[in-house]
Amino acid sequence: MIRQWKRWEAGSLPNDFYRPIIAAVFGTVTHALFPANTRRDGDKEILMASGMETLEIVSRLNRSDVDNATLDALRITTDRLCSEYPFMPSEQLLIEGRQWLRRVVELHSKSLTLAQHREVLALSGWLALLVGCVEYDSGDRHAAESTRRAALSIATESAHTEIAGWAHEMKAWFALTTGDYQGVISAAQAGSEVAADHGVAVQLAGQEAKAWARLGDRRQVEVALDRGRRLLEGMPHPENLDNHFVVDPAKYDFYAMDCYRLVGEDKLARTLADEVLRAGTDFDGTERKPMRNAEARVTLGVTAAREGDLEQALLMGERALQGERQSVPSLIMTSRELAAEMRLRYSSEPAAQDYLAHLRDLGQAKPGFLPQ
Repeated sequence: MIRQWKRWEAGSLPNDFYRPIIAAVFGTVTHALFPANTRRDGDKEILMASGMETLEIVSRLNRSDVDNATLDALRITTDRLCSEYPFMPSEQLLIEGRQWLRRVVELHSKSLTLAQHREVLALSGWLALLVGCVEYDSGDRHAAESTRRAALSIATESAHTEIAGWAHEMKAWFALTTGDYQGVISAAQAGSEVAADHGVAVQLAGQEAKAWARLGDRRQVEVALDRGRRLLEGMPHPENLDNHFVVDPAKYDFYAMDCYRLVGEDKLARTLADEVLRAGTDFDGTERKPMRNAEARVTLGVTAAREGDLEQALLMGERALQGERQSVPSLIMTSRELAAEMRLRYSSEPAAQDYLAHLRDLGQAKPGFLPQ
C-alpha cells in the first residue's frame, strides 16, 4: 500500500486493486478519485455488490426464466449506474446505460411471474430515465425526448408513479433550458399530481421555482420554494445520496441558489453557492458533484460581476466551463446570465470578450443551446 501511494505521488497511477482501497480512505468512489478515460471493467464492481460477474448475470438473462437473485443483481447494477451519473464521463455512462437497458428490455420475452414482470418494467424505466438524462447532457435533444417518452410509457404501463414523476421532471428540465418557462410550470404541475408522495415532487417544485424566477414573478418563486421545503422536511433522509434520482437538502440548496441569483438576492445566492461547493467537494479537493459545482461557480461569477469585481467574475466563469463532466444545456443556460452581466457592465474589457468567446465556442456544436 505504501509503495502504491508513493508511486501515485510520483505521478504513476495505482493499479486496479489499490485504486478502490485508496478511494475508500478518502471517503469517495474509485472513479471520482481516478476518472476513467475509457470504458471501465465493471465486472469487479458488480461482483463485489451482487456476488455475480457481469457475464454470469448476462448468462442468466438468456435463460427462459429468471430467478430473483438475477433481478437483485440487476437492481444493484441499475442503482450503481444511477449513482455514477454525477461524475462518470457521459460517453462512458451512455454506453453502459444503453447496454443494460437493452438487456433488461429483452427480459420481457422471458417467462416471468407477475411480480417479476413489474420489477423488470421498473428497472427498464429507471435505466431509460438515466439514459435520457445523459443524452440531454450531451446535447442530443431528440434522442433524449424519445427516451423520456419511453420511460413515461413504461411508468404508465406499470403504474409506477415515481418513474412517471421523473419523466415529467425531465420534461420540465428540457423546457427550462430551451426557454419554455410556461412549459416548465405545466410539466412540474403534471408531475406533482402523479408523484406527490415521492422525492421527485421536491425537485418538481424546484424546477417550477426556477421558471417563475425567469418569468420575474418573485412571489411565485417563494411559493414554489416553500412547497418544496415542506415536502422535503416531511421525507426521511435518503439512504443513497449519490443516486441521481434522489433529492437531498444539498440538491435543494442548489435549486434555491439558482432562483435567488435570478431575482437579485445576491447575498443569499452567494451563501447557497458556497454551500453547494462545500457539499459537492471532498476534503481533498475531489469534486463529487462537478455539474452542481459548475453552476455554483457561475452564481459566484454573477454576484461578483454585479459588485464590480471583474477578475473574480471571470475566474469563476472560466472555472465553470472547465469541468470534464458537464450538462451542456444547463451550463450554457446559467452561463448566459453571466454573459449578460459582462455585456452590460464590461463590454469594453478584452478579458470579458475572451470569456464570451469561450462561451460561444462551448455552444457552437449545440445550436439549440447557443447563448442569446
